[in-house]
Amino acid sequence: MDTKEQYSDIKKSSIYLYLVCLVAALGGFLFGFDTAVISGTISLVTRDFGLDAVSEGWFVSCALLGCIIGVIVSGKLSDRFGRKIVMIISALLFLVSALGCMYADFFASLITFRLIGGIGIGVASMVSPLYISEFAPSRLRGTMVSLYQLALTIGIVTAYLTNAYLAGYAEKEITGGAGSALFSDQVWRAMLGLGAVPAFIFLMSLLAVPESPRWLLSRGKRENAKRILIKIDGPLAAQKEIDAFQSAENGNEEESLKTLFKPVYRKALWIGLFLPFLSQVCGINAVIYYGPRILEKAGFTLNSALGGQVTIGLVNVVFTFVAIFTVDRWGRKPLLYIGIGGAVISLVIIGLLFQYGITSGPWILIFILAFIACFAFSFGPVCWVVIGEIFPNGIRGKAMSLATLTLWIGNFFVGQLTPIMLQGLGSAWTFWIFAICCSPALYLTWKLIPETKGRSLEEIERHWQSSYSDTLH
Repeated sequence: MDTKEQYSDIKKSSIYLYLVCLVAALGGFLFGFDTAVISGTISLVTRDFGLDAVSEGWFVSCALLGCIIGVIVSGKLSDRFGRKIVMIISALLFLVSALGCMYADFFASLITFRLIGGIGIGVASMVSPLYISEFAPSRLRGTMVSLYQLALTIGIVTAYLTNAYLAGYAEKEITGGAGSALFSDQVWRAMLGLGAVPAFIFLMSLLAVPESPRWLLSRGKRENAKRILIKIDGPLAAQKEIDAFQSAENGNEEESLKTLFKPVYRKALWIGLFLPFLSQVCGINAVIYYGPRILEKAGFTLNSALGGQVTIGLVNVVFTFVAIFTVDRWGRKPLLYIGIGGAVISLVIIGLLFQYGITSGPWILIFILAFIACFAFSFGPVCWVVIGEIFPNGIRGKAMSLATLTLWIGNFFVGQLTPIMLQGLGSAWTFWIFAICCSPALYLTWKLIPETKGRSLEEIERHWQSSYSDTLH
């Protein structure tokens, strides 16, 4: 029996809540950095290793294949061993990848270390938002999970800025020594190796964060969980969370993924499969990976294209704040409606500009920035929020692993097919195809996604059960 005196030494701390969520969000920073840093290295690696179009696509997408592997294994591992230890594994994989890519002598070894880094990204992309969604109080869950997307966008713009700086530095004449290879002749090594710094910071910071309180509850470690929950949100809220968890059906049992295929959770399954997939095939990472090439096709020089890419990254960061400040106030569905609709319109207009040769002036860049802005306050953060909260407690890790897997499958195809589409179909049809692929997300939002703002994870679980019960009567 718990007593008030037993927990009297614990004080509620908002700073503690934000710091822990920010540490977990560093997984998103590494995800974003590794995703975007590749854009500045593609032409350089292609030149140094003499790659053809297929090998170039493989250099970009091999890490995405690693992501798929990472996602597949991370769900089961996180349900069995805890969220924290799996995040630590992802940090180690990031560190090994960055250092390995920096010193890779052959294209095969570069691909190997890119695959290792991809596994790290896949693990972090599933476990980090899952950890935050379980750690944050219900009223702040959308905001806290959106910090993951914010860190991701900051990682992207950091990669753009460091790439631009290193590319400019490489133009200076450096002769002899290790610096010649790292910072001039093969500056892509420094670009990729720089990821070791945030990976090390992530690894060290994780040693100071606690385990997910909901995972602790699922393992019967009630006292440990309660101490964490009190520090996050106070004793009354902590007791309410524990009572809700224990009253949820099968809340303390690890279940098979087959549970998700039961009719009662069918809508959650469809959302988990299609929302992340559609968030990738809308073309966001085509702009991230191949932005300089797309802008060069629009008439920008290489330096101005890289500058445009930095602007894209900054807009991505700024408009993510819109989601942070509104997702728990306005709700998930309004942001999805506005953002997805704006993204489709922007993609169609970009295609029209390429089709009719209106490539001089700022118009291409303006509508690419409009597309990025729409994605940044809707699809980007809200997708992570929704898939982190719609699944039942007993299988949340495995189910989110499945949802994140579809995201990386979509990402893999975009990374592999974009250079082929740009070369074979042209820029106009490439963007129109992205618009077509993006559109079904509006129907998904209208028909399947429930509004979840302010609801506890257990209340969302009961929503699926009551909705299914209503269809039987």
